Amino acid sequence: MEINRYLDHAVLKPDTTIDEARKQIQSGIDYKVYSVCVRPCDIEMAKEMCEGTDTKVSVVLSFPHGCGHKNVKAFEAAEYCRLGVAEIDMVANYGLIRSGAYKEVVEDIEAVVKEAHQQNVLVKVILETTELTDEEITLGVKASIEGGADFVKTSTGFASGGASEEAVSLMLKLSSGKIKVKPSGGIRDRKRAELFVNMGVDRLGTGASSVEAICDDKTGTGSGY
Repeated sequence: MEINRYLDHAVLKPDTTIDEARKQIQSGIDYKVYSVCVRPCDIEMAKEMCEGTDTKVSVVLSFPHGCGHKNVKAFEAAEYCRLGVAEIDMVANYGLIRSGAYKEVVEDIEAVVKEAHQQNVLVKVILETTELTDEEITLGVKASIEGGADFVKTSTGFASGGASEEAVSLMLKLSSGKIKVKPSGGIRDRKRAELFVNMGVDRLGTGASSVEAICDDKTGTGSGY
């Protein structure tokens, strides 16, 4: 299994310096991960570094809380597409999800998808599943499908926890082949990474400190994302 090709290598901690971000992005490139998932401020650097490599650039949007206005999210998406990202990982407004506001959640997602898909950029919707009940996760997945997103994702890695087997299993069941599933948060070694791949997911979100442990099958020592 080429586990590296499932990985979105996250370089997202807010206190990361430019030099640290550059080193972490380079690590992802060296391991030929599918993408480096960066902060918006690092898009240009990541694009330049990834040019001509096997690694794409993805970016987070309305991260990590997701409560920006849908029009602002749409503006963000348009700008990130202009800068040349391949994928956008947007945080859904999970306060709206917890409110049962299905229509508003769909509109939140659609606003980003509309801008991204015009530029052939994929959209992943982060639900923050540790903050949601099964019923609320169900609403989030269904809204992501109706909103036209390409992936539904468990976590930012900045809330109370990361991907659980129970949440991923539910999301896979609900996806019905209409949307792909990406566990993220707390995936720090190859065993756990392969567990989720064998469940049927299409991508994995991992912290920059865990790529070596996962790809070289070492014990993970990373924390956070």
